[in-house]
Amino acid sequence: MSVQDKKTLPMEMFMDLERSGPIPLYFQVSQRIEKAILSGELPAGSRLENEVALGQRLGLSRPTVRRAIQEIVDKGLLVRRRGIGTQVVHGQVTRKVELTSLYDDLTNTHKVPSTHLLTLESQAADVRTAERLGVDEGSPTLHLRRVRLADDVPVAVMENWLPKEFIGIEAADLVAHGLYQVLRSRGVTMRVARQHIGARTSTNDEAGLLEIEKNSALLTMDRTAFDNSGRAIEFGRHCYRPDLYSFEVTLVEK
Repeated sequence: MSVQDKKTLPMEMFMDLERSGPIPLYFQVSQRIEKAILSGELPAGSRLENEVALGQRLGLSRPTVRRAIQEIVDKGLLVRRRGIGTQVVHGQVTRKVELTSLYDDLTNTHKVPSTHLLTLESQAADVRTAERLGVDEGSPTLHLRRVRLADDVPVAVMENWLPKEFIGIEAADLVAHGLYQVLRSRGVTMRVARQHIGARTSTNDEAGLLEIEKNSALLTMDRTAFDNSGRAIEFGRHCYRPDLYSFEVTLVEK
């Protein structure tokens, strides 16, 4: 089923609603839709019909249906995507805090990664970029900005800066492969990275690219990666949809 298909929920799912019982109607509707998602009757990527249409078919008010849907959104099983509607979540990608690329993580979790390349340009290093890459301020760098998708659903907006020797990287390679794959093909051995994980609200631009509501929460990661000689190879600033992505850390007592 493509992400454009709308799924009309069968009336049989709701035939036993207790309209005068003690259990709120929104909760009964929510439970039935959740069961359909967990059983696979509503597969990942399915779009639900809108709240007005569902309410009319069930003879329920829009606030009742809206609350039912919101209950499932809050559990992470549905997501509201601007311009698309309410969609069954494709499953969250959990990333261990290791030196891997998002492209590799998606592939390893049996998802199909794809990339929208937004920016590929030579850019003079500002103070922050120069410090992270260990180059002089004003030095040329390769500046990239991409949207990474999993099964055609946007997961992250990624911005990277690389030293000037990588300015020749071609757009086609970045669309077809992950950045670390491209670097490895050029003989780079990634060895260690310093990174910071945080959270913030989305900008309007990020909300549009990730198909989420304005001012939604985002996970963030800043990373500087080094090769086996200790030279900084890339500095990245990435943001992720928390409904589709998380970080996993293993802690060991000392």
